Amino acid sequence: MIDRPERPTAEAILKDLGRGPRLTVYLASAPGAGKTRRLLEDALRLQEAGTRVVLGWVETKGRPELDELASRLPRVPPRVVEIGTTRFEDFDFAATLEFKPHVVILDELAHTNLEGGAHAKRWQDALALRDGGISVEGAFNIQHLESAAATAESLIGFPVREIVPLSFLRAADQVVALDVSPEQLEARLAAGALIHPEDVERARLGIFRPQTLRYLREMMLRTIDDLTEPNVMPRRASTLLALATGDGDVGVFLQKAASVAGALDLALDVALVGERRIDTVADLSKELDAHVVPLQEFDPNRPTLGALKATLVALPRGPLAARLAARALERDILIVDPTLTPPIDREISFSRYAQTAGDRLRIGYGRLTIYLGGAAGSGKTYAMLDRAHQLVAEGIDVIGGFVETHGRADTERLLKGLEILPRREVTCDGVRYSELDTEALLRRRPAIALIDELAHTNAPCDERPKRYDDVLTVLRSGISVMTTLNIQHLEGLNDAVNRLTGQKVRETVPDEILTLADDVILIDTTPETLRERLRAGKIYRAEKIEDALSHFFRAENLAALRELALREVLHARAGTRRPPPFALIALGVKARERDLELIERCARIALRLEVELLVFHVARSPEAAQSRVISSLEEATRRVRGKWHVVVGNDTALALVGAVQREGGVTIAVEGARHNPRWPRGVAFARRLLEAGARQLIILAAPP
Repeated sequence: MIDRPERPTAEAILKDLGRGPRLTVYLASAPGAGKTRRLLEDALRLQEAGTRVVLGWVETKGRPELDELASRLPRVPPRVVEIGTTRFEDFDFAATLEFKPHVVILDELAHTNLEGGAHAKRWQDALALRDGGISVEGAFNIQHLESAAATAESLIGFPVREIVPLSFLRAADQVVALDVSPEQLEARLAAGALIHPEDVERARLGIFRPQTLRYLREMMLRTIDDLTEPNVMPRRASTLLALATGDGDVGVFLQKAASVAGALDLALDVALVGERRIDTVADLSKELDAHVVPLQEFDPNRPTLGALKATLVALPRGPLAARLAARALERDILIVDPTLTPPIDREISFSRYAQTAGDRLRIGYGRLTIYLGGAAGSGKTYAMLDRAHQLVAEGIDVIGGFVETHGRADTERLLKGLEILPRREVTCDGVRYSELDTEALLRRRPAIALIDELAHTNAPCDERPKRYDDVLTVLRSGISVMTTLNIQHLEGLNDAVNRLTGQKVRETVPDEILTLADDVILIDTTPETLRERLRAGKIYRAEKIEDALSHFFRAENLAALRELALREVLHARAGTRRPPPFALIALGVKARERDLELIERCARIALRLEVELLVFHVARSPEAAQSRVISSLEEATRRVRGKWHVVVGNDTALALVGAVQREGGVTIAVEGARHNPRWPRGVAFARRLLEAGARQLIILAAPP
């Protein structure tokens, strides 16, 4: 099987260029998330760009700001239906076809049409319009989706009568999450912006209960994640494939695989390779939110991993694991002991900000809100500024501490009406920098500060090297912060981003910054929309557009980054997490320069799993362990907060396993063979470790 993405069809190319009819659906967690406003603002942007757009149906519910937006757009006259002595209005499908717009805005897609309509449901109207060559932008709330309705009913406390089938979302060209914090929805409810004041208390006991809003929000994001399947090379898929071989306890094996998948933001797929307990595997997979998938082009007797759609392959210790460990590998693999249950109690903390997190509960830190996007141009700063205007209207003291518009007109317009703090100009070694003036911000002491680009590296002569250090300083003073971040800048995802895009991201922030956040809001934007914005010059300057389109901004890259962002938001909000599958990772390194990067990579894995990292080097004598390279490896281990060990022994595998077994609860990590060993000259080191008694292994595929 050729390891490359499928060639896009002519239809897909036209849609990517915005020249074919498309169905875009905005999915929200609850009423008040801003669906109608988003549809109207999108319509106005399209109209300004010369697109013929009409309002098919929108419900402004008498809100002045929505009425004003709607008044600037042409509208298809509604169809009037008389029921008894009462006249009702509804969307007119036939009139819209006659109007022949390029795009029609169609709100409340779950709506049941009145008698005499062309179709029974409004979502059917949307599909028929696209089939007729007209693009549609529409929206509905997650509780109306058939796969979510039953759960939503139990949460809300009343029946959900209007249902949209999941097949409709699968048929859409784009499904976009409208993510809003429960606190923002509660504030809008209290302000009377959503429903009649007399109904507010009843709503607080139903759909607007904080716990209900959190559950609906998670359901919405998980639905988007399930629909998102980036068309990437098999080795780039953000998936852990668990091969159930029938060796050991399949429950223990899948629990460990699920723990690793969750920590590394990987989807979990399960394939049967010799396992006969099909019903058991199906039940466990459902419980672990995994998918059972068929396995093709895989021979357990002569196993190769090149065709498997996964970045990490897990399997229980047994004959298949031994055969794979003996070979050069195209994927990272995880071999687990299916007889050892995962450890639960741990005595150490792995967060660099554990003290900070504790302090926040004691001394009243400000609140931290992070707007997280998949890539530049997704609209993070725009969303942050838009929220700032809402807060100012509520009488809250907000200041723009550092806002970077990148010259985007829409974003710059939102600066009007906000107080903006002057930047601090600093010169280092003759180079002039413009930075956040943290001290001036602390003196000004607003309720909320907007501090853009969290991953930014400050001027080299600054007291605080990174902007997130500034943000922590501001939070400690009791000032709340709203900030922005792209998913590729998370330190623990560095390997995943490099794998997906082929690019190494230099500016990173620790993953724990998301743990400190009071809320992480996803700014969801589809690859097609980002590429359209890039072509229109709304992201980079003209001279950078073509290079970006053919490299970082390739559709498959953007889709994969979007998937990472979705999972990271879900990961950040998880109230409880599965226990790690082991207590320690023991990395074996050789006396070579390239193992410095291996230490850093394994440290990121350990941090994500929240386990301790030990690094072992086996030398034939104490004198052999004294070298410049060994000193560099030891220093690198200390830099990533690992523990360095030198073991003396003639048999490297036996010495490493013997040293590790004394620690208990350890998984050994090693780099896999670059080439298949030629018999009888040698045996792959990973296989030798298994023969020496290693119970669990992480074999990291050697770089090309």
